[in-house]
Amino acid sequence: MDYFAHQTAVIDDNCIIGKGTKVWHFSHIMSGCEIGENCNLGQNIVVSPNVILGSNVKVQNNVSIYTGVVCEDDVFLGPSMVFTNIINPRSTINRKNKYLKTTVKKGASIGANATIICGNTIGEYAFVGAGAVVTKEVLPFALVVGNPSKQIGWVSEYGHTLQFNEEGLAICKESKVEYQLKNNKVTKKA
Repeated sequence: MDYFAHQTAVIDDNCIIGKGTKVWHFSHIMSGCEIGENCNLGQNIVVSPNVILGSNVKVQNNVSIYTGVVCEDDVFLGPSMVFTNIINPRSTINRKNKYLKTTVKKGASIGANATIICGNTIGEYAFVGAGAVVTKEVLPFALVVGNPSKQIGWVSEYGHTLQFNEEGLAICKESKVEYQLKNNKVTKKA
């Protein structure tokens, strides 16, 4: 076993868990999921069947990751944030064949108590603010807040707000990397 699981964690058969990953107290990793290397899954986490988590994914306490969710490398899932996988759930109606896919792209962060409505994509390095309710696609590098969430700005790979000049250029204060905003799309300049 190349990963750590706390003695209270439940790891079902047929899971793939990468080297260096840590699964903490009272968490349940269900059959058929794939978890990459060097992930950290906090207390009281549920990873449902067929979920895919890339490498270096950080999942804070009290998060359930339901079937249909894919998180790419370097994703951050804040405490008690929520994923859904059915648009119109009913207790008496089985809709397991109608799960919608939700993708969280590389480097994106989702804040505490945010809710991600299924069928949406959170773009690379996007930042979903605490408590936001995401009801539609979030663009790469976008900063969204509120219910329903609305974009209020752009962020760098480091999560710092970007201030673009008239030419559509911004520099991340921490990394000194330059970004370009053109046609409502942010890219890193080479």
